[in-house]
Amino acid sequence: MSILLELAVPLILAAVGIHAAISGADIFPALCRGAAQGLITLKDMLPTLIVLFPAVHMLRASGALDELSALLAPVMACIGVPAETVPLALLRPLSGGAATAAAADIIKSCGVDSLAGRTVAVMIGSSETTFYVIAVYFGAAKIKNTRHAIPAALLADLAVFLLSARVCRMLWG
Repeated sequence: MSILLELAVPLILAAVGIHAAISGADIFPALCRGAAQGLITLKDMLPTLIVLFPAVHMLRASGALDELSALLAPVMACIGVPAETVPLALLRPLSGGAATAAAADIIKSCGVDSLAGRTVAVMIGSSETTFYVIAVYFGAAKIKNTRHAIPAALLADLAVFLLSARVCRMLWG
């Protein structure tokens, strides 16, 4: 299986080259246009990324995340969400990298087979980096008014976190 994964990109490129040769199409200009469009998209997304990544890092480094987690932990425990998962629930909508680091920390401290470890795995696999996705894609599409996208996405995140905890508690509780 791993050999197939390693060969996937070269096989796709070879298939495109063979198709172009058979059909007589000149694919180099199309590749150049695609690269130019990719750079335009990068230019549109870069300012958002430059703001988002340091903001998430500052949130973690300032200790505000730990304080907020400690504040929310009793409430989460009352509704059946393992208190250890609060940092992940707070970080996941902001940053995938920070959420992955938080998940790794939780799994390392609680154990991979613990309820918190399993809940974190389900949470991170079932959710999306809401603000990152909205910032990048809405920014690339030059959409200024997100209207209901952010509240709807955050509501979906909340549902994922609560249901992940519930399902894990039912299966491994």
